[in-house]
Amino acid sequence: MGGLSLFQALSDKMRWHQERQGVLAENIANADTPGFVQRDLKAFSFDDEMKSVAMVTTSTTSPGHISVSSGGGSGRFGDLSRPFEITPSGNGVTLEDEMMKVSSNDMDYQAVTTLYTRSMRLLKIAIGRQA
Repeated sequence: MGGLSLFQALSDKMRWHQERQGVLAENIANADTPGFVQRDLKAFSFDDEMKSVAMVTTSTTSPGHISVSSGGGSGRFGDLSRPFEITPSGNGVTLEDEMMKVSSNDMDYQAVTTLYTRSMRLLKIAIGRQA
């Protein structure tokens, strides 16, 4: 189950990048709008994400078993409706800066999707199905 929380975190990271792409597109679309304040999403943190997912607990059923302690999580496994926090980041929109953010966001999204895809392929191989 612990490995599945990694997949949940990767899915959340991909959704974060998708949401951020939309916010950055709004910034670019409103670059000439008087009084428009550019926005960005609060940074995604894997540490925070991993603290909020369900954790696996272990128990010893025989004296010969090794005892392992793990923290129990509150668990929000499968919660797909969590919105990301949008925060203002300045008074003006600089197109060059926004385009750099869009490019960086796209590269990060591609990295996360590649990691997710390869992890899924490894799981399929592990259960005996060819990738």
